[in-house]
Formats: sequence, C-alpha cells, structure tokens
Amino acid sequence: MSTSFNQQFEQHGAWRREFALRLKLLSDWMDAHELMDAAVQERMQHLEEKVRSDKVMVAFVAEFSRGKSELINAIFFAQYGRRIMPASAGRTTMCPTELGYDPQILPCLRLLPIQTRLQPQALMEWRMAPEKWTHVDLDVNNPAQLAKAMEKVAEVIRVTLDEARALGFWHDDAPEDNPPLDAEGLVEVPRWRHALINFAHPLLKQGLVILDTPGLNAIGAEPELTVNLIPQAHAVVFILGADTGVTKSDLAIWREHLITEEEGVSSRLVVLNKIDTLWDVLSTPEQVQAQIDRQRVSSAQILGLPLQQVLPISAQRGLVAKVTRDDALLRASCLPALEEALAQGVLGQRQKILRSAVAVGIADLRIEAGRVVQMRRNDLAEQMQELKSLRGKNTGVIQRMRSRIDQELKEFGQSSGRIHAVRSVHMKLLRDAFAILGVAALKAEMKTLTLALRQPGIKLGLQKTYGETFTRLADAMRLVQSIVAEMQSMLGATFRQLNADYGFSLQVPPEPGLAHYQVGLEQVQRNHQKYLGVNNVLRLAQADFTERLVRALGSRVRVRYESALSDVELWSKSAAAQLDAQLRERRKSFDRRIVAIERIQQAAGGLDERIQEIESSERDLLRIEAKLGELTQYVMHPPLADGSTVQIARDLA
Repeated sequence: MSTSFNQQFEQHGAWRREFALRLKLLSDWMDAHELMDAAVQERMQHLEEKVRSDKVMVAFVAEFSRGKSELINAIFFAQYGRRIMPASAGRTTMCPTELGYDPQILPCLRLLPIQTRLQPQALMEWRMAPEKWTHVDLDVNNPAQLAKAMEKVAEVIRVTLDEARALGFWHDDAPEDNPPLDAEGLVEVPRWRHALINFAHPLLKQGLVILDTPGLNAIGAEPELTVNLIPQAHAVVFILGADTGVTKSDLAIWREHLITEEEGVSSRLVVLNKIDTLWDVLSTPEQVQAQIDRQRVSSAQILGLPLQQVLPISAQRGLVAKVTRDDALLRASCLPALEEALAQGVLGQRQKILRSAVAVGIADLRIEAGRVVQMRRNDLAEQMQELKSLRGKNTGVIQRMRSRIDQELKEFGQSSGRIHAVRSVHMKLLRDAFAILGVAALKAEMKTLTLALRQPGIKLGLQKTYGETFTRLADAMRLVQSIVAEMQSMLGATFRQLNADYGFSLQVPPEPGLAHYQVGLEQVQRNHQKYLGVNNVLRLAQADFTERLVRALGSRVRVRYESALSDVELWSKSAAAQLDAQLRERRKSFDRRIVAIERIQQAAGGLDERIQEIESSERDLLRIEAKLGELTQYVMHPPLADGSTVQIARDLA
C-alpha cells in the first residue's frame, strides 16, 4: 500500500528540519572563518527560517453535507481512534476553521463571534486582538475532550431577519439560497465567524495548516476567505457527493471561488465522496465501478479538469478502516489514492520550490564567500611578492617600501569621498523606491477605489475604477523596477572602477525581478473581480460588506508591496555589504603590510618569518576554499537517515 499523506508529511518535516540544521551549521562555520558579511548573514538566516518554518496549507471546500469534516478526520485524525472534527448528519462546520500549531500559544480553540461582521475590521486585524476571541482550552491527550471542544464550530444562534441580512446570511435578491425561517420568524446563522485551533498534532507541528470551510452562503459572505485565505492554500480539495455529482451550488462555489487563474487548476483536487452509497448488493462490482467512472468523467468535464484530478473515495469507510486496521476496507474506500495525490502533488511541489530557493541562495552565498577568499589570496600573493623583493636589500630600500605603502594608503583613503557620493545617490534612490511602495503611497493609490466602494447605494462605474487602480499599482511596481535598474547601473560602473583602481573583485548582485509581484497583483485582481459583477450588485450596496471587501483587498495588496520592498532591500544590502567587506579587507591588508615592514626593520629574521607566515596563511586559505565548496555542495544533498548531521557537525568543527 502506498505511503499515506501523514507518513509523507512526517518525512517532509524531517527533511525540512535536517535541511535547516545544515544551513545553520554552515552559517556558523562561515562566521567562524569571517566569511559572513551582514547581507550574507541575513540571507542565510532568511533561508534557514524559510525552510524551518515553511507552512503547507490544504483547504477543504464543499457545500454542506458533502462529508468534508469526515474526510479531514479520516486523513489527519484517525490515530485518535474516533472522530475529532464534528461530522454528524446535517451541517457541521458552520464557520471557517483553521487548524495549525504555534508553540508560543497553549493548545486552545479560539472563536470569533459572528457579530464582528458588523464592524469594519478585517479578519487579519481581529487576529491581532486575541481578547476579542472566545478561548477554549484543549487537552490534546484526551480525545473525548478534544472532540467535545471541536463541536463548538457547529454552534448556531437564531437572529431576526434584519440581523441575518446585516450579517450577510439573508439576500432578498436570491431567495432560493436563504435559510428557512422558524416558527418565530427567526433565522439560524453560525454563532462564530472564524475558528482557530492550535494544538501539537504531529503534522501541525511540522507546518501543516488545515483550512476547513463552510458552504456557499458562508463563503460568499466573507470576502477575506476567498480573496485571501483560499488563494494562499497550496492545495484545495473540493468535495462532491458521488451520488449527486456536480450540483448547482457546487458549481457556483467552483466557478466563483476556486477557479481564478488557469495556472491554479493543477493545485485543485476534486473528491467524489460517499462512493459507499453506490455499493449495492443488487449490482455487480463491475456495475458499481461503471457508475463511479461515469460520475468521474462527468464531473471532470463539467469542472474542466483532467480526469486524474477527480478521485472517488469513501471518507467514512476510510476512517473506519484506519481505526479498525482493516486493510481490505481501506483499499475499497480508495482513501490511499487521495492521500498519495496530496503527498505527491502538494509536498513534492513544495519541496521542489524550497530546494530551488535554497539552491539559488547557496549558490549566491558560495560566490560571495569565494570572492572574499580570493581577495585574501590575492592580497597574500601581493605581500609575498613584495617581501621577496626585499631579500638582500639594505635599510634604505626597506624604508622606501614603507613610504610607498603609506602613499598607497593615503590614495586609498582619498577614494572614500567618491564612495560616499555613490552611497548617497544609492540611498536616495532606495528611499524613492520605498516611498513608491510604502504604506502611505499604497493608501493614496487605492483611495479612489476605496471611496467608490464606500459610496452608499448602487456602485456605478466600479469596474472602470477598479481596473484603473490596479493599472496604477502595476505601474508603481514597474517604476520601482526601473529605479532598481538605475541603481544597478550606477553601482556597476563604480564597482568596475574600484576593481581597476584597487584590484577589488566587486560584482553587483543580479537585480531583483519584480515581475512575479506584478503577476501576483493580477491574480489578486482576478480573485477580487468576481465581487464586482451583476450578481453582487445588491451585496455591494451593503456598507459592511464593502468595508470588509476593501480591507481584505488592501491587506493582500500590501503583502505583495511589502514582499517586493523586502527583496529590494535585501539586494541593496548585499551590494553594500560586499563593498564594505572588500574595503575592510583592504584596510586589514595595509595594516598587515605595515606591521610586516616594521618587524623586518626591527629584526634581521623578520623577513623570512613573515614569508613563512604568509605561506602558512595561503595553505589555510586553500583548505578553507576547498571546505567551502565541499560543504555548500553537501548542504544541497538529500538528507540521509544515518546520522549525517552529526558527521557534518564534526566536519564543520
């Protein structure tokens, strides 16, 4: 039987921890040998943190009563021997629920009251106000208490029709989607707007985040869920009923909230759940399989997916099979096929992305450190040639050598004015870039759209305003790219001159490409565009809904702006730190040459002694250079389950 998602995710977690440890050990070794400038150190820390704390989010999306919570139980919580997420008949998960792990927080369930929808703050802002959430402590070693606590995500309250309308659960323009009124004329709505579950489940500790979403009504009323959370998921599992196939409400969720860009289709898996309802003693196994195959083909065609991305399963039978250790029933449930698809598709792709990011970072680091080593070797070679030329010379020649070093040092000091001027221009351009992508500029760029969305009543011309806003945002990103290009051109000319004048080996790092952030803005635009259509005219007339829409949009655009600025800043630091490192090495070189001349002047044996020291230093540098190449190559190798980290630690020591 294929390895389960749980097992493969555990292996993924072990791979990340091993990889991060290797990076940390390499960083410590480089620091001990003075091969780390500030920018390289920051880059190493960034890589290490990226690998160590990488999260993998899997979102489960379905209309009510598709067996979504049961599927989560079957894949992730079967080891508890019982259901953890509520999965009884009818509506269970009534609010979006995130399961993750933060070691800084005690195991708990945090619940945000549904009434917060009446206030303008976005979900991201509510996350920063823990006192506004209802806390329930969790005992992770007590499955019964854990399951009892999880039942709270299914809690409901009854509200008046006006309250339901204000909360986004009653739409006069779509009466067929509205919940029924009870005998008292009240409407049943979720008690909670959002739930955060924090506990040390083995997979959650290793970076898995599970997003459990409610049905169509709740999804559509929470812009931040579909504009921010679901698009961030590395995989989306969309659950259908095997007996019903794609219903009207299923298709609405798929079209409106899950298919936002063509390249995102590959991260979507569709599950035809409850195939056990088709198991009929009056039908042959071949007839049952034929029904399942027809539903797969039909669902794939309707949703526009390759057939292999539509998987038939029985979550309930899979859970029972895992709890009772019934291998035959587990195979019949087809659950292992879904776990394999998740493991290969999600984890395989995530590991590939991480490996690629680390490989680029390590390659850049290897170049930077190698440049420092080579500069030291060149410096030693110059000193050796200089000292050997003094053999057999009298005191006057040695004194003239000292005078020449003093003159070179003076000329080198005069270059500081030119370098300072370049730094000033560089910092001005950097400030310009930060001003363009800063918070104040972003608010200004979005002001027109924000005002248009906040206008009372029907919004006219909103599509045009929206398009113009995103055109300006993209233009700002392109302008920063041109500023970065100008900075690189200026630094390139300066570095070439310094290399020619002083034998430096300066090289401007490749400028950061911001094109993928422009693509990200286009994706945000497409994700958000669906809220501006004819179907949402009345919803857009509601002030509370548009306020949440504005805040959700602003937070997502801000993330892209901040990420772009972070890339520019790291690039700038890398270029500046490289210059600082070589200036520092050259000053040390002058100090060493002066000390050597003084020793030669004071003692007859000083010349030979200094030559021997330089020869020893050259041998040390050769060993460091060889070890650097060996260790950077070793870090990129797949980790081995043979104590290899212990061995690399010994090597680095």
